[in-house]
Amino acid sequence: MPKLKTNRGAAKRFKVTGSGRIKRGQSFRRHILTKKSTKRKRQLRSPSAVAKVDVASVRQMLPFS
Repeated sequence: MPKLKTNRGAAKRFKVTGSGRIKRGQSFRRHILTKKSTKRKRQLRSPSAVAKVDVASVRQMLPFS
């Protein structure tokens, strides 16, 4: 069986917490920020958990976490 490789793009985007949940950063924070409210931009700063339906595919991309 060949060695498993971590998907490097996924490794940069997702982090596994101590309890095993997967964190991700929020999107919509890169450009065209002038029309977005301060409240909306502030709330986009905080990381959120990956949705339940996506956890299996993210774990497959991060085999060593």
